Amino acid sequence: MKIGLISDTHIPEAMPELWPHVYQQFYDVQAILHAGDIYDLSVIDRLQEIAPVYAARGNGDDGSAGRCIQPDDDRLREVWSLEFNGFRIGLTHYIPMPEIPPDITVSKWLGKLFPEAKPDVLIYGDTHVEQIDMIDGVLCVNPGSPTYPHNLNVQLGTIGFLHLDEDQPRAEILQLTEEGVTPFDWAASRRPW
Repeated sequence: MKIGLISDTHIPEAMPELWPHVYQQFYDVQAILHAGDIYDLSVIDRLQEIAPVYAARGNGDDGSAGRCIQPDDDRLREVWSLEFNGFRIGLTHYIPMPEIPPDITVSKWLGKLFPEAKPDVLIYGDTHVEQIDMIDGVLCVNPGSPTYPHNLNVQLGTIGFLHLDEDQPRAEILQLTEEGVTPFDWAASRRPW
């Protein structure tokens, strides 16, 4: 099973609609998880033409900085707890990254967001910085932003994929390019932490 991962699209603030590369790359996914800051539900409508979409409500979707508050929609929630192919997948917009131990940690946040059962995978956004980490046995994935990578000016950014076809979930980040996509170059990444 292959799931498309996207976050922080900021449409139409960033640009009128997403890069066509995003839709081309998601053509064969079974679901799409959007980790928030959508800004206009037309993005979800368009992605829904490809596969079922589950979206986290981001701070920008709730009117931060004077933006429009997105209406209630069955595809938007603060937190999703989903099951795909026998794996528990959590989806939200914000988690404390980077962590500020001892009190503000991902583990404590997971306990708050998912009190019934810790997910196997957590998809999140907010930072616009692509990241894949294993934290306390949970695969944590931020696909970055396809439009405002690293909170810079509008440019080709990143998307991700979650693969659930083996014993362990596996994630990858792809860099959008003029030619399509390339695997993300972690060595060249300027991660702030």
